[in-house]
Amino acid sequence: MTNKNVELMRGEPEIAVRKLAIPIMISMILTASYNIVDGIWVAGLGQAAIAGIGFVTPIFMILNGISVGLGNGATSSISRAVGSKNHEKANKSASHSLLIFLISSIILTVILLIIQEPLLKIYGASDQSLIEGIKYGTPLFIGLFAFMFANGGSGILRGEGDMKRAMYAMIVSVLLNFILDPIFIYIFNLGSAGASLATIVSSLGAAIVILYWIIIKKDTYVNVNLKEFKFESKIAKDILKVGIPSSLDMFVMSIAMSFYLKFISTCGGEYGIAAFTSGQRLYLFGIMPLTAVASAVAAVSGSAYGARNWEYLSRTHNYGTKFAMMISVLIVIILVIFAPQLSLIFAYTPETASLIPEITNFLRIASFGLLLVGIGMPSNFLYQGIGRGTTSLAWTIIRELILTVSFTYIFGILLNWGLTGIWLGLAVGRIIASILNYGYAKYTIKKLKENFKKNKIE
Repeated sequence: MTNKNVELMRGEPEIAVRKLAIPIMISMILTASYNIVDGIWVAGLGQAAIAGIGFVTPIFMILNGISVGLGNGATSSISRAVGSKNHEKANKSASHSLLIFLISSIILTVILLIIQEPLLKIYGASDQSLIEGIKYGTPLFIGLFAFMFANGGSGILRGEGDMKRAMYAMIVSVLLNFILDPIFIYIFNLGSAGASLATIVSSLGAAIVILYWIIIKKDTYVNVNLKEFKFESKIAKDILKVGIPSSLDMFVMSIAMSFYLKFISTCGGEYGIAAFTSGQRLYLFGIMPLTAVASAVAAVSGSAYGARNWEYLSRTHNYGTKFAMMISVLIVIILVIFAPQLSLIFAYTPETASLIPEITNFLRIASFGLLLVGIGMPSNFLYQGIGRGTTSLAWTIIRELILTVSFTYIFGILLNWGLTGIWLGLAVGRIIASILNYGYAKYTIKKLKENFKKNKIE
C-alpha cells in the first residue's frame, strides 16, 4: 500500500492531487466538525459562553496552527525526499519531526498558559465571558501535545502520500468527540471546560493511532527507529524552514483575528462577537475542502520539486487551483442560500435566537471571499511544498494583516458601516490578496524553470 502511495506522488500530478485531496478533504471536514459540534453544545450554555470561546479563538489558532505548521514542515521535507528517491532522508525527516513535535508541545504549553488571561483581556473579554474563556482555554492548552502529535503525525503520513490512514485516524478522533462532548459538558456538568476536554481526549485518540502505525507497527514508507536516532541539525533545519513560517501563518492570522475582534467589539459588542464566532465556525468549515486541495498541492509539488520536474510542478499548481475554484463556488452558493437555516445551528435557544439575522448577514457577505481563496490557498501551499516557507508566510501577512485588516477597519470603523462593513472588509481583502498571490505563484514556477535551465547550461 505504501509503495503505491509513493508512486502516486511521483506520477501524473492531476491524478495525484485529486486522489490525495479527497481523503484530506474528508479529514479536514471532520476536523472542522470539532468546532461545529462544540458550537452546537456550547450554544445551550448561553451568549457569554459563546463569546468567551470566541475570545479564545485567536489563541487556539496559534495552538492548532503550530501543530499543523510543523506537520507541513514534515510533509515538505519528506515529500521532497520522496521525489528525489532519497529514502534515508525521508526516514530521518520523520524521526526528527517527532522530536520537534515533543519539544514544541512542552515549551508552548507553558507559554500559552501564562499569556492566555492577558490576551483574552486585550481581545476585549471581561466579566463572565472572561471566566468562560479561561474555563475553555486552560484544558485546551494543557493538552497541546495531543494536537501536536495528531496534526504533526498526519503531516508525516501526507509526506509519503498516505492520506487515507490520516483520514482513518481523524474518524476515530471525531467519533470520540461526538460521544464525549455532551457527556463532559452536561452530564459531568463541566460546561465550557467540558467542550475543550472532549476535544483534547479525542485528539489524543488520533495521535495514538498514528504513532502506532509509524513507531510500533512500522508499515509506513518512512522507517522510524528511535533507538538508532542521531540528531542532525541539517535535517531539523530542513523541516523547520517550512514548519516555522507555516506555524507563524496561524500566528499572523491570530494577530489579525485580534484586530477583527476589536473592530467587531467596537461596532457590536458581545452581540457582534457571538454572531461572528458562530458565523466563523461555518466559514472555517467551508474553507476546509479548499485547504485539503492546497495540502495535496503541497505534497505533490514537493515531490515534483525534489525530482526537478518543472512541468509537473506547473501542472500541479494549475490543476490544484481549478479544482479548488470549482469547490469554492459550490461552497459559497450553499452558505449564501442556506444562511438562515445554517444560522439556526448555533442559535437554537430563545436566548441566542437574536443572533440569527447577524450570523446570516455575515455568511451572505464574508463568504464571497471564499470564491478566490480557491486560487490563493493552493498558491500559498505550493511555496511550502517547494521549501519556501517564508514566501508563504509573507503572503499570509499581506492577505490578513495588511489587506484584510485595512479593509475591515476602513469599511467598519472609518466609514462607519458597522458589522456589515467588517464582513465586507473580510471578503474584499482576501479576494484581492488571492489574485495577487496566484500571479506570483505563476511567476515563481516560471523563474524556477528558467534558473534550472540556465544553471544546467553553465
